[in-house]
Amino acid sequence: MKDNELIPFEGKEIRKVWHDEQWYFSVVNVIEVLTDSAKPSNYWNMLKKREPQVSTICVKLKLKGQDGKNYPSDCANTEGVFRIIMSIPSPKAEPLKLWLAEQGKRAIDEAEDPELSFDRAREIYKAKGYPDDWIGYREKSITVRKELTEEWQKRGVKESSEYSILTAQIAKETFGLTPSEHGKLKGLEKQNLRDHMTTLELLFSALGEEVTRQIAITDNTQGFMANQDAAIQGGRFAGNAIERLEKEKNIKVVSSQNYLGVKGGDKPDELPPDDKKD
Repeated sequence: MKDNELIPFEGKEIRKVWHDEQWYFSVVNVIEVLTDSAKPSNYWNMLKKREPQVSTICVKLKLKGQDGKNYPSDCANTEGVFRIIMSIPSPKAEPLKLWLAEQGKRAIDEAEDPELSFDRAREIYKAKGYPDDWIGYREKSITVRKELTEEWQKRGVKESSEYSILTAQIAKETFGLTPSEHGKLKGLEKQNLRDHMTTLELLFSALGEEVTRQIAITDNTQGFMANQDAAIQGGRFAGNAIERLEKEKNIKVVSSQNYLGVKGGDKPDELPPDDKKD
């Protein structure tokens, strides 16, 4: 679920991305904070030439640029950023160190007590203007998704591409649409589809994924192919439930409704990793 975030520090924004069970921070953003440089990328290039060893503490990870597209960017974990701070004389060094320590503490606290991450997610959605009842359903969908991906991992589904295929299979059987088709119906571009689902869509999406997980456990599925069959069955169960509801009560489930009008609703979500394999 944790994917990436854009977080403020003293009036500037630092991008960070979840990788290898820890946060990695945009080196260029850190340098911009420390130096107030109008061209922090140039400063970073000069620093790498002056101290080539700093390059070894960075990894290339995709971060969102100003145009909304993802680009490979130099990123460093907390330890690496501390090393970079040591190479750049700045009066902001100590405040940034304290900020980094708080970021690391929060990640540890959330790992030990998942309820904290839900509290943070709830705060984010409330700040964006989502209704309280929707937030409750969204939280449940996050839990169901996390439990399913953990089950897949235990059963030999390792690649993120396989997660995407299985997710699309469940969605196709549930809604008659793949996630990308569903997003187009709602007028979305890069936004997280589940952040724009109605409560009914969230409920049936969670139903398809939970039934898939229960089938995987009952049938002791192993490997991608067996879990794909479980995904088809789970999604089909939810799809049949939708069909019955629509036929008997004339209630339309799949909707073009979105939350682009809420504050920040046109931006990618800022939640932790268990929900980003959609």
